[in-house]
Formats: sequence, structure tokens, C-alpha cells
Amino acid sequence: MSNRELAKSLIDQIPESKLVFIINILENIGEMSGIFSYPEYTPNEETLKAMEETDEMIRTGSGQHFQGTAEEFTALLLSED
Repeated sequence: MSNRELAKSLIDQIPESKLVFIINILENIGEMSGIFSYPEYTPNEETLKAMEETDEMIRTGSGQHFQGTAEEFTALLLSED
């Protein structure tokens, strides 16, 4: 069995919830080898609208601004209905 076949066999045995760690490791090894394999992502319509909204808020200085820690922001988000 080749190294590639062995690697694929091992990956097939890893739970789906843990594959993100394998992907991270493979990307890091790829970078060390000069291979940049990040996939091209095309944002969906909802994401594009959110990006446009954010750009408009930045351009006009509108919107709600938050100053505080990440923990405070998370608590604020979790407290909203």
C-alpha cells in the first residue's frame, strides 16, 4: 500500500467532526511545501447583501458601534431575543 493510499485509508476512519483538524494539518504541510491549496469561495446572496450593508455602514458612518471586549460582545449577543 502506498503512502497516499494509507493516508486516504486513515482519513476515511476519522469522524467527520474531526476532519477540520486534518484539513488544517494538510494545509500547513502544503504551505511548507510551497503549495497554497485554499479553495475559492463564492459568497452566497445573503452574504453578498451583508457585505454590501457593511460597506454602506462604513462609507456613511452609520450603524451601531460597539466598544468593549469580545466577551462583552458575546454576552450582548446572547442576551438579545
